[in-house]
Amino acid sequence: MMRALLAVSALVLAAASAKADDLVAKGEYLTRAADCAACHTVPGGPEYAGGRAFVLPMGTVWSPNITPDAKSGIGGYSDDDWLRALQKGVARDGRHLYPAMPYASYTKLTREDALAIKAYLFSLKPVETPPTPAAAMKFPYDQRWGLAFWNVVNAPNKRFEPDTSKSAAWNRGAYLIEALGHCGECHTPRNFMQGLKDAKAFAGANQQGWIAYNLSSDKTAGLGGWSDEQLASYLSTGQAPGRGPASGPMAEAIQYSLRYLTPDDIKAMVAYLRDRPAQPDGPPAVQGIATVAQPDSIGAHLYNQACAGCHLPDGKGRQSPWAALGGSHSTGDVNGTNLVQILAHGSQMETAQGQVFMHSFTGGYTDAELASIANYTIGQMSGRQGQVTAQQIGAARGKDAHKPTDPPPQVVGLR
Repeated sequence: MMRALLAVSALVLAAASAKADDLVAKGEYLTRAADCAACHTVPGGPEYAGGRAFVLPMGTVWSPNITPDAKSGIGGYSDDDWLRALQKGVARDGRHLYPAMPYASYTKLTREDALAIKAYLFSLKPVETPPTPAAAMKFPYDQRWGLAFWNVVNAPNKRFEPDTSKSAAWNRGAYLIEALGHCGECHTPRNFMQGLKDAKAFAGANQQGWIAYNLSSDKTAGLGGWSDEQLASYLSTGQAPGRGPASGPMAEAIQYSLRYLTPDDIKAMVAYLRDRPAQPDGPPAVQGIATVAQPDSIGAHLYNQACAGCHLPDGKGRQSPWAALGGSHSTGDVNGTNLVQILAHGSQMETAQGQVFMHSFTGGYTDAELASIANYTIGQMSGRQGQVTAQQIGAARGKDAHKPTDPPPQVVGLR
């Protein structure tokens, strides 16, 4: 009898352990899909230990430690505490969180998925860190009590509701993009209250010196000219033939999040994005690879000296697909917003094949020279007349928001 009871107990414990393991595995996938590491990890530091600064128009906020450390992390959070933070933007101590933490999107998460994320984070090794610096916000944004009213307008406490008129893939894509991936937080412009403009969903927006490009189905400024295969490749690998590589915050989203998603989830995201209403906003995308040869100039000379070795004169790339510039939205923007950031701060991204990176060029070239390189690149890759100025380069040198860890001065490639 005793042996039978012990055997039953062992089976029950084994089943409970397997169930817990399944929950943690599910939580790991959802945590990746929610892109938590991108904000809560300082490049080169412990994963999820927080401390990353985000410089916003209204001040600076730092991401907190979300490892299960009881003192400096989330180790003391109950399930209800966690749900209140993710879905209502209220911390365990009752403080309203600034919406730099995208709870306005995470509010759409199901209870089960939110708690699976918590289970995964609680399975990690605790990391003790110094206290998160207090947010340094300008008036009136330093008045946290005002966020209670902000939430009423901009962050209703509602879960995702499937659209029964749409396919299962479409609804899965909507959940991944609207709730977990919170893509609109970067790709949708904001209103005077800094809430998202729903009427301009995915029309593109300026974010910390970068343009988060138009994701709508518009054929001129958005993704309407992309094939499904190009879009799926870009989301899952950070590059697509004829569309160039991801960089800046988008490269981080792919490195920390999108490259871990299953092919079916990537296809679901494509299905949803294809159905987004067209928004004719932002710089026009490049349709195809330009074949216009630019006249000899200081920009041409400098490009051939500094860039052609990796990217080739025609932008097709030599060492890897991530070095191909032809068709890139960034090289078609005549204002060169993202291109300037890349020249000033470099770019890097971890891929399934290794790390791809480009070092910054501010150490070896003047502002005027880098502006010439940018304008030549725009002309060579898109056939458009670049308008980048030396003043833009100078301003970008001082912007450290989303500056990647500087890699050694080597060429773009796989490491």
